[in-house]
Amino acid sequence: MDQVPAKLRVLLIEDQRPMAENIWEYLESCGQVMDHAADGQSGLQLALDNTYDVIVLDIGLPKLDGIEVCRRYRAQGGTAPILMLTARDRIEDKLLGFEAGADDYLTKPFELRELSARIQVLHKRQQRQSPAILRIGDLALDVAARNATRRDEPLSLSPAGYRLLEALMRNSPNVMRYGELAQALWGDTEHDPARLHTHVSLLRAAVDRAYDQPLILTVHGFGYRIVPPAAT
Repeated sequence: MDQVPAKLRVLLIEDQRPMAENIWEYLESCGQVMDHAADGQSGLQLALDNTYDVIVLDIGLPKLDGIEVCRRYRAQGGTAPILMLTARDRIEDKLLGFEAGADDYLTKPFELRELSARIQVLHKRQQRQSPAILRIGDLALDVAARNATRRDEPLSLSPAGYRLLEALMRNSPNVMRYGELAQALWGDTEHDPARLHTHVSLLRAAVDRAYDQPLILTVHGFGYRIVPPAAT
């Protein structure tokens, strides 16, 4: 059995039980920490609520297909590498997956050793490419640990607040329109304005209330942006 150099947290979204069990058992025996969802809707929720090193995502899923799971996960700020599994081998299908935000594509049937190797490659590539910490002024967000600090003091954020903050920081100093923020929160530009503003208000309370220089700014009639004090 090939041993994985480091423990990775892997989310497997696969509805075929025998396939899921085989993948789970093999990767777990290699030392990886596994979570599993049997449909796209619950898989998307797990992906958004937790931090994973790699997501293994089947395309043909109930409730929400893999392409849509991938698209919504990326739209809501998800950064984990995604390896798509599918029985479809047409180039058009692969391109559709890549356009939705997938990082790699493995056609069934496949060797479990190859799956494990590709997971490792994706993880190493992510470590090289992604900044470990986002910074705006004295505000820092640790992407891997999913926590934020300001002046080195920890901030208490809900999952929704974390998604909003990450989206704002990744887009800084640009304005994020209301629809874009709704997409980051719920995967859909259609939204209840009052509900959206409530989430932003809670985020502001966590990020700005205890400090004399606010970072989250309102752009009236458009949305919000986050900038360091010198840029305001």
